[in-house]
Amino acid sequence: MDYFFTEEQQFMRDVAKEIADKRIRPVRAEYDESGEFPWPIVEAIAEADLFRVFIDEEYDGMAGGTGVMNMCIVTEELSKACGGISLAFAATGLGAFPIIISGSEEQKKKWLTQVASGKKLAAFALTEANAGSDAAGMQTKALLDGDEYILNGTKQWITNGGEADIYSVFCVTDPARGARGVSCIVVEKDTPGFTFGKKENKLGIRASATRELVFQDCRVPAANVLGRPGTGFFTAMKTFDMSRPGVASQALGIAQEALDLSVSYSRERRQFNAPISSFQGLRFMMADMAMKVEASRALIYAVARAIDASEGKRSTMYSAMAKCFASDVAMEVATNAVQIFGGYGYMKEYPVEKLMRDAKITQIYEGTNQIQRDEIGRGLVSAAAGRD
Repeated sequence: MDYFFTEEQQFMRDVAKEIADKRIRPVRAEYDESGEFPWPIVEAIAEADLFRVFIDEEYDGMAGGTGVMNMCIVTEELSKACGGISLAFAATGLGAFPIIISGSEEQKKKWLTQVASGKKLAAFALTEANAGSDAAGMQTKALLDGDEYILNGTKQWITNGGEADIYSVFCVTDPARGARGVSCIVVEKDTPGFTFGKKENKLGIRASATRELVFQDCRVPAANVLGRPGTGFFTAMKTFDMSRPGVASQALGIAQEALDLSVSYSRERRQFNAPISSFQGLRFMMADMAMKVEASRALIYAVARAIDASEGKRSTMYSAMAKCFASDVAMEVATNAVQIFGGYGYMKEYPVEKLMRDAKITQIYEGTNQIQRDEIGRGLVSAAAGRD
């Protein structure tokens, strides 16, 4: 189906597909097994200028007012090959969005240009052991001391943790004000007092680095605060509005790969002297998979375009819809792919078990799908109240 990409978007999709086919697919099983961070592939993505696609031209990017859409296009293509490796790209976009949303011109020129070049990856640091879906319950604090903030606390499950150089860290700067006392501060990797905890041993997306961030009397210039102190929670929520279609695109890529492999396998695998694709029950199963994958794609691209054209207006409900629907589809389609492959699908020699493991996290991070449904319900009730 034609989704009316511009020539530039078609080109970036083709470049991402080439990297996926030639650089990622041949090694995805190895990275999944070892859990190593895929620096050679990250360098290839940077050399192809793909880190520029979600950053505006004045900061050495090439977004052209379509940054969210561009990110979704590239993320989908890379995720078809490996949902874990694609996160080096997608999570850098997530880490850069707070700077894009709330950064000053000076901050944007300092950090976004480095991200655009691919020389430095970014990361988004919000989650803590006791502050997952309840983001406002975070305990990491930053106390003002002259022209510096002193950070103390621990962040958990941070994608690109330990590999990124630029961290958008959310912390409490005014404990008395609750959510309005949260600020977003950029912390660079080599800052004294900033270290990393263990690298997590995960079920899926194993080529993506997930680590703890540990702050012990970490001094950061007050000039690194994005926006006004106390506006960090709003920056985080606006970031999720922009980034959740990216998670949806990761899920979409995983689902599309699972569907493609299922159709191909069904034509090759023979039972009862016939390819299993000749059995109507299996064709119905693949038809349902295909309809849901295409519905996900239509929703994601529609939401991405709406966000790019929104001029700062919130898109919370529709971003939540895209993330929730696409990730549920990814899990269903990947699980069905394992079923279609039968016993072979359960074996690591075949790629579909990895797709199922990778799909699961898309239902959890950047807000569980239960949280997404709550956001959607709140949006519906709020919209109805506005019409009364």
